[in-house]
Amino acid sequence: MDTLLLARLQFAATASVHFLFVAVTLGLVTLLVGLQTAWVVTGNPRWERLTRFWGQLYVINYVLGIATGIVMEFQFGLNWSGLSRYVGNVFGAPLAIETLVAFFLESTFLGMWIFGWHRLRRGVHLALLYGVALTAYASAFWIMVANSWLQNPVGYEVRDGVAHLTDFSALLTNPALGMALGHVVSAALLTGGLLMAGISAWHLLRRTPDHDLFRTSLRIGVVTATLAISLVQGFGFAQFGPVLSVQPTKFGGTSPEAEALIAEWSARFGPGDYLPPTLANVGLGFMILIGLGLGLLWLLLPLLWRDWIIRLRFPLWLLMLAVPLPFVALILGWISREVGRQPWVAYGLLPVDQAVSPISGWLMAVSLIGFTLLLGTLAVTNWVLLARHAARGTADPALGRPPAQPAADDSRPEPAFA
Repeated sequence: MDTLLLARLQFAATASVHFLFVAVTLGLVTLLVGLQTAWVVTGNPRWERLTRFWGQLYVINYVLGIATGIVMEFQFGLNWSGLSRYVGNVFGAPLAIETLVAFFLESTFLGMWIFGWHRLRRGVHLALLYGVALTAYASAFWIMVANSWLQNPVGYEVRDGVAHLTDFSALLTNPALGMALGHVVSAALLTGGLLMAGISAWHLLRRTPDHDLFRTSLRIGVVTATLAISLVQGFGFAQFGPVLSVQPTKFGGTSPEAEALIAEWSARFGPGDYLPPTLANVGLGFMILIGLGLGLLWLLLPLLWRDWIIRLRFPLWLLMLAVPLPFVALILGWISREVGRQPWVAYGLLPVDQAVSPISGWLMAVSLIGFTLLLGTLAVTNWVLLARHAARGTADPALGRPPAQPAADDSRPEPAFA
């Protein structure tokens, strides 16, 4: 068995599945901030019900997303020891910051927010949610800093066969970072907005008792997704210039820069195929098609006037059917970004065949099967729970439910007689 191929398949499975959880988390927490802010400012209980309903879906996705992240960390340590040994001093720095500063703080704020309902003042409780959102974005930032270094290694020097960090600021100003971060964040907003719109459309089609509430969340979801798709397109197309400037071979091109770079690599690492596989370009093409298709969301905005989007009903079906599209585009975009730098783990610095752990193919196959089954179970569990709780509506979500009052004691003391 080909150990390298199995390791790459395992990374593709773990990273792709975890990325979907992250996108929903970033998208929904942003919308939650808006919903709870509206409740605190206006005092209208309808905003509280919407916050509790969408917050419960967010918490479900967050908890199971943590589990997928742990699986991904395990496969990093098991399968890519060469990566840790050679570039861990540089690549590990932003990952450590993400774990210690962003993720731990995010989890702490979220736990206090979950258990702080009816115990903390509204302003304090809202501040905790803002903390959750800010640390979630900080976490995404540091992850993208680490990934961008793999795309374009900067601020390092190699001593004794190991890369060492020499300029931390270079990580933050990496040309491969800015537009990619904007693209990922706007894609998360698109995912969260379309998920909110799709679930709301389902309830409106079924004419559930929460019609007015889901009418509101439908509007919020459609407006968010529509604005986000424009940002996705803008940041996406804006990446082509910076990407080609740091990765001339990204799209299999034969420019003079790419040919010169391939000649340099051949001299350093020996002859070989230094162009990425066609899979990267195929995924990119389909992702662009989905992005352009979702641009038609702008046609739905005028239908929000006088609730024509609900009266016609057909747009509601379109919103429901469109919910999977951002998830497909996310996976295709991630594949394009990761496969596009092949055959390198760190572009031009560390080939993938030198980064994989020296273990047997059978052991890697067992690991691949085990992790894939675990990830599949987590993903299915997540969507089953999301669907089940989403279908129940906003009547009385478990999140934020007031504590039960103790039953009144009707017993009376016996009168005392002399």
